[in-house]
Amino acid sequence: MTREETEAVRAAIEGELRLLDPAVRSSRAETLRLLDPEFTEVGASGRRYTYEVTVAELADHPGSAADGPVYEPSEITGVLLAPGLVHLTYETRFEGRRARRSSLWRKRDEESGWRMYYHQGTPVPPDIP
Repeated sequence: MTREETEAVRAAIEGELRLLDPAVRSSRAETLRLLDPEFTEVGASGRRYTYEVTVAELADHPGSAADGPVYEPSEITGVLLAPGLVHLTYETRFEGRRARRSSLWRKRDEESGWRMYYHQGTPVPPDIP
């Protein structure tokens, strides 16, 4: 992996982990900074979220309370698909449930930095290793 690839993947993973942090999830300013204005998500519930809905509702979603349960990520890997575009995959545990997750992070310019462009969560049934 080149230095550029390593740095891009590192920045995307750092952003991903920040978005799993309850303090960040409950902060509208941080959410605005980390999500691309064209962001969309297909959640593990199957619901589709837009940028506007996510910014408005993230603080009220599970995993956003300082004294509540948190997402536990594991096996995070990433690859630079093209300049300014990183794909991450990983798994989370949350209140005994597992989900496989995939995110695209985009960097349009130095000023805005790396932002999540797309995210999808897929539930993992309990009988799947």
